[in-house]
Amino acid sequence: MKTLKQTAIAALLVVSWGFNAQTNWKVDGSHSKLGFAVTHLMVSETEGKFKVYEGTVASKSEMDFTDAKIEFSVDVNSINTDDEKRDGHLKSADFFDVEKFPKMTFKATSMKAGKVKGTYDLEGDLTMHGVTKKVKLTAIGASKTVKDPWGNTKYAFKITGKLNRVDYGLKWNAALEAGGVVVSEEVKIDCTIELNKA
Repeated sequence: MKTLKQTAIAALLVVSWGFNAQTNWKVDGSHSKLGFAVTHLMVSETEGKFKVYEGTVASKSEMDFTDAKIEFSVDVNSINTDDEKRDGHLKSADFFDVEKFPKMTFKATSMKAGKVKGTYDLEGDLTMHGVTKKVKLTAIGASKTVKDPWGNTKYAFKITGKLNRVDYGLKWNAALEAGGVVVSEEVKIDCTIELNKA
């Protein structure tokens, strides 16, 4: 009887471990992009990106990211729009105020399968300029994992969404004589995230 109990307990532990097992990933910064775009002068788009960041992801398996745990940290001072003068303005107190708020963070609160296979509805808390707001994003996963020439297991997502920068206290703007403003309040998010299995 004692042996039977021990066997049952062992089996439960194995099953429990199986349910709690997860796949851990790290963001590959060399093959990822944290991009954004705003409308400039009401007629065109200006794009930019952050060059320094790190992130971790914990998923149910190599292909199931439902309820994944995702955390990102971004060095705001690494913003790059291919224009030093503009980058300096973005780093100033008019916008990000990097001296006071050097980091931007994201922590997922929900990741559910979307209506289209391979997509996820991703929600999380984005902290920027000292303000935390919930954002809703769409994540489109790759069709499979692959191994690079060095044996590393890789996976990737395309992540899109939008936010209003004014909600985070980035309020600077200038009016145009013909109407409208220099920079849109809406910011489009366009990211490519490549993951390395830890």
